[in-house]
Amino acid sequence: MDAKVLIESFAEFARSKNVDRPTMIRILEDVFRAMIRKKFETDENFDVTINADQGDLEIFRIREIVDDNSEDIWDLDKISFTEARKIEPDFEIGEEVYEKIELEAFGRRAVQMARQTLIQRIKDLEKDLLYNKYEELVGEIVSAEVYQILGREILLMDGEGNELILPKAEQISKDRFRKGDTVKAIVHRVDMSNGNPKIILSRTSPVFLERLFENEVPEVYDGLITIIKIVREPGERAKVAVESYDDRIDPVGACVGMKGSRIHAVVRELQNENIDVINYTENLDLYVTRALSPAKVSSITANEETKRLSVFLKPDQVSLAIGKGGYNIKLASRLVGYEIDVFRELNEYEEEDVDLMEFVDEIDSWIIDELKKTGLDTAKSVLSLTKEDLTRRTELEEETVDEIFRILGQEFDQ
Repeated sequence: MDAKVLIESFAEFARSKNVDRPTMIRILEDVFRAMIRKKFETDENFDVTINADQGDLEIFRIREIVDDNSEDIWDLDKISFTEARKIEPDFEIGEEVYEKIELEAFGRRAVQMARQTLIQRIKDLEKDLLYNKYEELVGEIVSAEVYQILGREILLMDGEGNELILPKAEQISKDRFRKGDTVKAIVHRVDMSNGNPKIILSRTSPVFLERLFENEVPEVYDGLITIIKIVREPGERAKVAVESYDDRIDPVGACVGMKGSRIHAVVRELQNENIDVINYTENLDLYVTRALSPAKVSSITANEETKRLSVFLKPDQVSLAIGKGGYNIKLASRLVGYEIDVFRELNEYEEEDVDLMEFVDEIDSWIIDELKKTGLDTAKSVLSLTKEDLTRRTELEEETVDEIFRILGQEFDQ
């Protein structure tokens, strides 16, 4: 393979990978200089000129002519007077010899090795470009097409044919994709695995929800409305705290849109995830009240040391505060940054009820804590439920629930 064929084939391959001309020339020169160093120990006294468009390559070895008896005769950048005269009869001591080195002088094997190295360098460059491209896109929404569905992940292809990965853990539980579907997700992170960039997408990240709001709500995109915090149970429920520094803009109304037009687009993309948009405030009591909506809070007591809140509600509001599957209270706790304990307000007919803490000698404290987290703080509030309801709410073992009912039941039997 001569230089012209080698360079032209490499240039064609590089152009197909969208490699710019200066980078192409730099890679060619690096590879040829590596060949020179392997054969001649150094490339410092070599001049390499490449014209990728024409497929031209010129390599000149530059050496200074010294006397045959000179101590410098063994230096790599020196040539004896006798040797120089063989190249050109009228050379004199002190002059420089420019000796052209043909590619064939390196041997067929070295040339084949150079060709493989060139292709590998382009592939490595392509990987670096891909890594850098998606590293800059972390936290941004991308669209890609499903081309393979595996057990633990879905493989997608972007518009340039690059592979993207949507792991099972980053999918919404209700997501159901088929080959050929277009999927929206954010670039969650970019890893390097055995030298190959691994682009991980996510549809469960709060950042995905934030980007969807930016796409659907111009005031959020323009910075007129700020998203303070987002908490999610992907596919089930989310709470978004928003704030506007312009009194003329209602941040909640702007995010929801006329008749819910803006938020519906977000909800559909998230597989009907229930989204609560809340007006942020630094007033903790008011913020907690909004976070626990649609439940109506009667009073709140905060413990700053333990970062816990005791929230008191009327009995008919407790289940609303907890929400289906406990999502409402869990998300409210994460949104405000406090652990929330829900308590029922006792009316005059419930005064004979007994606080669960009275049973701490018979029921483990961690079990009582679990009951309180679901708004059950008295014996009657527990006994008012069926065993199945209590098991589902608390995820306690059936045997434990039976024992709780036995202990509490004995109190009122007496």
